[in-house]
Amino acid sequence: MQGITPCLWFDTQAEEAVNYYVQVIEDSGIDGITHYGPNQVGPEGQVWTVAFHLKDQPFLAFNGGPVFKFTPAISFILNCDTQEQIDHLWEALSDGGVKMECGWVTDRFGVSWQIVPAALGAWMLDEDPERFGRVMAALLTMTKLDLATLEAAYNQS
Repeated sequence: MQGITPCLWFDTQAEEAVNYYVQVIEDSGIDGITHYGPNQVGPEGQVWTVAFHLKDQPFLAFNGGPVFKFTPAISFILNCDTQEQIDHLWEALSDGGVKMECGWVTDRFGVSWQIVPAALGAWMLDEDPERFGRVMAALLTMTKLDLATLEAAYNQS
């Protein structure tokens, strides 16, 4: 098996969404575009699929019509090294979308993202229940995550 490629089902906005994602998320790009041909379920010439990558993760965006909608039950985690990265992604991906608690946003296309410090995963797995508790207590008070506050909670003695 070669790996896993998430496929995102859009109504007709696959190319628009992908263009936006690769503009906002560094080290990303479009790898290929296909169009509906004659005798297919979509309008001939309309974008059918867009193969792209965000960082090293491959994705496929698909214009499949209005049958399915995105929900926050599936989200993509963007691990950020700096508060500057958190701020940039938070503002860009929430533009026209919805800002939610604990670092989550739903973008204008309906896709959900978690914009978090890269260290958060390790902090959450720390075997010290007090450290974990402090980080969670701080995190639960935030909408956009504040790296310095979370780091201070983790390092507090």
